[in-house]
Amino acid sequence: MQYRTHNISQITDALDRQHIRVAGWVENIRDHGGVMFIDLRDHYGVLQIVMNDEELLKGIGKEFCISVEGTLRKRTPDSYNPKIMTGTVELVAESIKILGAVTERLPFDVQTAQETKEELRLKYRFLDLRNRELHDRIVLRSEVVAYMRELMRGLGFIEINTPILTASSPEGARDYLVPSRKHKGKFYALPQAPQIFKQLLMVSGFDRYFQIAPCFRDEDARADRAPGEFYQLDFEMAFATQEDVLKVAEEVLYKIFTKFSDAKVTPPPFERIPYAESMLKYGTDKPDLRNPLFIIDLTEFFSRCDFKPFKGNNVCVRAIRVPGGASLSKGFHEKMLAFATKELGMGGLGYVTVNEDLSYKGPIDKFIPQPMKAELRETAALEKGDLLFFIADKRDKAPLLAGAIRSELGRALNLIEENSYKFCFIVDFPMYEWDDETGKWAFTHNPFSMPKGGLEALRNSEPDKITAYQYDVVLNGVELSSGAVRNHELETMIKAFDIAGYPREELEKRFGSLYNAFKFGAPPHAGMAPGVDRILMLLTNRENIREVIAFPMNKNAQDLLMGAPGEVTEQQLREIHVKIRD
Repeated sequence: MQYRTHNISQITDALDRQHIRVAGWVENIRDHGGVMFIDLRDHYGVLQIVMNDEELLKGIGKEFCISVEGTLRKRTPDSYNPKIMTGTVELVAESIKILGAVTERLPFDVQTAQETKEELRLKYRFLDLRNRELHDRIVLRSEVVAYMRELMRGLGFIEINTPILTASSPEGARDYLVPSRKHKGKFYALPQAPQIFKQLLMVSGFDRYFQIAPCFRDEDARADRAPGEFYQLDFEMAFATQEDVLKVAEEVLYKIFTKFSDAKVTPPPFERIPYAESMLKYGTDKPDLRNPLFIIDLTEFFSRCDFKPFKGNNVCVRAIRVPGGASLSKGFHEKMLAFATKELGMGGLGYVTVNEDLSYKGPIDKFIPQPMKAELRETAALEKGDLLFFIADKRDKAPLLAGAIRSELGRALNLIEENSYKFCFIVDFPMYEWDDETGKWAFTHNPFSMPKGGLEALRNSEPDKITAYQYDVVLNGVELSSGAVRNHELETMIKAFDIAGYPREELEKRFGSLYNAFKFGAPPHAGMAPGVDRILMLLTNRENIREVIAFPMNKNAQDLLMGAPGEVTEQQLREIHVKIRD
């Protein structure tokens, strides 16, 4: 007699005493002296199988794929297993069929795969993905992406797919190039982002576009950046302002993080922090607002003190107040000094503490004139028992060093608010920065952004004084997304690229599609693209982004499972007109 195969999510007390069949993988085998058990796992969960006949187990081992027929029965209350959803029932096996045998030694234990070296896990990713924790993260990814689509459609956006084979463009990272078979000596590029296509969609008359877009960049891996490809919730809006875009992002991100986590989530509206303020107050454009410490600027103050390391035309002095920090041990100060000098390469880490009588104690105290000590107390909002660290270096380095010290203090003092998601927007990015290597001005952000003040600002302001309608959304110190109000005016676009060293002729050649489109009634438009992988990484509290991707490359941009990149035949190379140099 044949029975329908049940998946484990369908196994309930209601099937008590019924004859059923289940199928899955052998997670564990236990022998309790004449009574044997299999923990059978499928996509949905685990079910306990009971056997009284050891012949049923003959030739079966862990990770075998099997089907089992038998009678389901309720467990006795004292043997319930609350850790699994089928913990009140078990299947008494009558027959077992091997569907897929394991014919060689398992490279690692699936249940403890997280403890295995990542290179081995990636080589056998099909086994790694059987691990329940990783398996569930991939399931969660599917649910989050489905919810993203639901939210975007509810906000009036339509999903449009843009091409994967496109033209190379200078968008900030190295392109992946694809040689053409039909057009000798010419190449496609994989899109770093759908940037130009989504702008063309706005010119084409579509009002609100989105897609879960794959993006391809040949850049080195980081813990929060996968090499090769990544995915983003890409969206664009016509006739939209910066605030319109930020409100969409707030609604979508708030709903995602409240639906898929139990943590406290920043409610809209998220704080808008200008770039310059973020660099001063947090020492980064990706501030972790769970850390209550902030940075102040004491450059002008110390210019009036007689302490040469804190003075000079190119010197910047930043400080961090630690409330109640005067009681911290000598060992703590030694660890912070070691972090500053060995990890960051700083010359030292000065400090003062505030005594009960509001006087100071510490190596910097003697360099502060008595009449200025009250001023310092007021400027840094110092109180009895506080500690004030000083960070001094060149103007371009001191803010970053102060940011690193702030982060380390937050970690070392356990100040980071737990079980919390704190969002903010960083706005008003500088349009340009000076590139010492090329000796030219370079775009700091998206090159297609609208400068504040438009064409007039580009013509009449110094490049380093121009800010743009550019914005990032940051969560717990991680950049989730970049975006901008786009430059839709042809003459403004020409001038913007000219400042960055791209003459009109090169702009027309390299971005011909946008150049031509902007001649035919382009609407104002704006958008952004939150990173799907990073959203999942933060939702699941992972430090490694590869833990939320089904088939990631390793840190060295290799697919160890498929063997990519790999060699190809001479015939394949000839067909695409490519010759490998020695």
